Amino acid sequence: MSTPSAVDLPPQTQVPVPPADRPPRRPAKTQLRSRSWRRALRRDWQLYSLVVLPLLFFLIFRYLPMLGNVIAFRRFQPGGSVFGEYWVGLRYVRMFLSDSTFWSVFTNTLVLGTLTLVVVFPLPIVLALLLNEVRARKLKRFVQSVSYLPHFLSIVIVAAMVMQILSVDGTVNSMIRAFGGEAIPFLQRPEWFRTIYVSSEVWQTVGWGTILYLAALTTIDEDLYEAARIDGANRWRQTWHVTLPGIRPTMITLLILNIGTFMAVGFEKILLLYNPLTYPTADVISTYLYRMGVVSSNFSYAAAIGLFEALIGLFLVLSANLIARRAVGTSLW
Repeated sequence: MSTPSAVDLPPQTQVPVPPADRPPRRPAKTQLRSRSWRRALRRDWQLYSLVVLPLLFFLIFRYLPMLGNVIAFRRFQPGGSVFGEYWVGLRYVRMFLSDSTFWSVFTNTLVLGTLTLVVVFPLPIVLALLLNEVRARKLKRFVQSVSYLPHFLSIVIVAAMVMQILSVDGTVNSMIRAFGGEAIPFLQRPEWFRTIYVSSEVWQTVGWGTILYLAALTTIDEDLYEAARIDGANRWRQTWHVTLPGIRPTMITLLILNIGTFMAVGFEKILLLYNPLTYPTADVISTYLYRMGVVSSNFSYAAAIGLFEALIGLFLVLSANLIARRAVGTSLW
């Protein structure tokens, strides 16, 4: 006579399955993730090896120097300890917060950064949209080449060209004299510096900035334009409702990156173009740091200001990223 199985028994008398006979549990998500990562690393180790040098670069030249920020709270003397001699707390922070010169420099930085962002940032978008409408390939390539060329010039060369053109005996003043006017010392007038700086930035960077937008324009589906034409949309409405939404992720990403460098207004160009006569409008935080830290050897004071500037930049990036993610659904992270 056969013994009844657990299936044949009523529910009250079924024999429970021993723990050893139960099916094994599925691995945790973290284990699965680590296994997939190791598998991908073994499969594509040649590609991952290309990341080693960039990571080392950022580690050595970007992250390790952050340890030097400690001298913003310590008394540093040249020739002494790298991390300062003794702790002074917030002494240097209170010094620059109570310094009227710093606030003048801070205001100049905000004004120049805002002008650069408002004027320079939209122009590559406009130029890319205009080039996208050009149908003659030779003309399009010519305009692209001419607009890209200034980007490859050294900032020293650009500054020298600006100084030569705007000098008292330069091209602009020669034209002014030809029309019966008097020469204007543009580079010695504080009220002219911001116009000169922003204009040179437009000339040097706008052409190069169109590359990313032109690349983004090629990813827009042509069927969207066809559907817009069927609905009776003209070129302007196609641009507004199809082209701009298509390149919006690129626009938002570049906008966030530009906001991140908002406080770090072009140090090299300003340093080459400004002079003591134009300090009221030309002196920014980066040039002020250079004079305080390198020229005057007041490294702790300069480090405190630089740390303050970096914290403002971090706040701006985080805020811009959060606003972009909530407003348009596109962000860096």
